[in-house]
Amino acid sequence: MKILSLIPARMGSSRFPGKPMEKILGKPMIGHVYERVNQCKSLDFCAVATCDKEIFDYITSIGGKAVMTKDIYERASDRCAEALIALEEEHGFKYDIVVMVQGDEPMTVPDMVDEAVLPMLSDTSINVVNLVSEITTLEEFHDPNCIKVVTDINNNALYFSRQSVPTRTKSSEITMKKQVCIIPFRRDFLFKYGEWEPTPLEIAESVDMMRVLENGYEVKMIETKFITKAVDTKEDLMAVEILMKKDLF
Repeated sequence: MKILSLIPARMGSSRFPGKPMEKILGKPMIGHVYERVNQCKSLDFCAVATCDKEIFDYITSIGGKAVMTKDIYERASDRCAEALIALEEEHGFKYDIVVMVQGDEPMTVPDMVDEAVLPMLSDTSINVVNLVSEITTLEEFHDPNCIKVVTDINNNALYFSRQSVPTRTKSSEITMKKQVCIIPFRRDFLFKYGEWEPTPLEIAESVDMMRVLENGYEVKMIETKFITKAVDTKEDLMAVEILMKKDLF
């Protein structure tokens, strides 16, 4: 199997403009993500997909691969589909699995990519996987930047929301879970996703995966053993910098 990782990143984030190039421990955040993901031995190739020359030039300057895409996409999945076409033309073959790693996940470690991809290697019926981890504080549970997920007994997603679901308080029977944005797609399913029109709940929740659920497909959720924190705000950036000072990766 040929496995590609794409890291979508753009400067025009509505919640934190310019965040891919904000520095953590002296290095732009997108640099941390690229260098960490690129060390995963399961991958055949890794690239950043961006519509911004500043990001493109930086990744190129550190010896990485970046692909320029159109500046028209609301969803990272659509940006990755365009970059995939460009890379397949350049490389002369098709990839089997495309792992999308969001550019605001600087605490990603290579083994997380392995965790996400492994189920797809053993079960051909799985079209898309998301990592998931437990929410440990009520502050994060009520944070609209944290995407909460409710799963069924087979660990397939039932619903994604920025609201506090499924309960207002933690119990021993129901744990609070969040999406971790390391998302492998089967190649053809990524293109199928792009052919669908944006769906009502996808738009309402501003979550890519709702388009999959609303079209009647499953999203397999795999719990990661790693503790990470995404960067959605400047406050997150400062918190992540403190955590990464202790990060032995």
